Amino acid sequence: MTDKTTTDLATQTPPGAGSPAAPASDVPQAHAITSALASTDKPKPPSALSTSLTFGWRALLKIKHVPEQLFDVTVFPVVMTLLFTYLFGGAIAGSVSEYIAYIAPGVLVQSVLFITMYTGTTLRTDIDKGVFDRFRSLPIWRPSPLVGMLLGDAVRFVVAAVVTSAVCLAIGWRPAGGFVGVVAGVALLLVFAFSLGWIWTFLSLILRTPGSIMGVASFVLMPLLFGSNIFVDPSTMPGWLQAWVDVNPVSDLVTAVRALMDGNPVGSELPMTLAWSAGLVAVFGSLTMWKYRDPR
Repeated sequence: MTDKTTTDLATQTPPGAGSPAAPASDVPQAHAITSALASTDKPKPPSALSTSLTFGWRALLKIKHVPEQLFDVTVFPVVMTLLFTYLFGGAIAGSVSEYIAYIAPGVLVQSVLFITMYTGTTLRTDIDKGVFDRFRSLPIWRPSPLVGMLLGDAVRFVVAAVVTSAVCLAIGWRPAGGFVGVVAGVALLLVFAFSLGWIWTFLSLILRTPGSIMGVASFVLMPLLFGSNIFVDPSTMPGWLQAWVDVNPVSDLVTAVRALMDGNPVGSELPMTLAWSAGLVAVFGSLTMWKYRDPR
């Protein structure tokens, strides 16, 4: 038998042996997969907090890839602050420096609450792309995609609050409550903004387009923001408008934020704001989860 024949016989696959043996490097991986499939121990499911934070990080990554999303939390607060301060400052308080002490906490509330409507438009866009259909099939806490999205938006709200505060300080605002008072006021504002965001998440599940959500949200926010004590003292308003301002939850929020930032005692407006926040989450959070479970 020649050397060539011997080599050919040595390299042939034995009859019935199938394909050549897998490389040695694949053997440990195959063994690990087999062991995992044969094991009866299930992996520990992720907690509600961890899944919510994961989806919150997803929301921030979207900003990284589409930085234009920061336009509304950077340029918009600056324009709103400068416009209302210099437009009404001389007419209402006699000077910008006098007016900024009154309007700064109010315009901070307005800037943050106004951009909460983008929560609904972003969610509606994800729903139209079919992303949330995949999230519903995951073995995780059911509300975590929605809660995580709102937590991610809370970072955007913080950016808007910082930008607005910086502009007000540059104009001449000097809060008597100091840094601690400003942080406390912003924290209360974030709690209310997070609660208000549940309204827009619910709207995103019942309305069909991002544009329709923007229209409804603007219609709701206009009387809440402009029919409040953000810009002027309600005592100068007619009686029927004062009645609306008195029951407006944004007025309670602005009054509480002003007291915290000005270093004044906080009255009943603080617990009222927290009660409104809890009520919004209880009502619209429940409605959102009901619609999220049954999207038909």
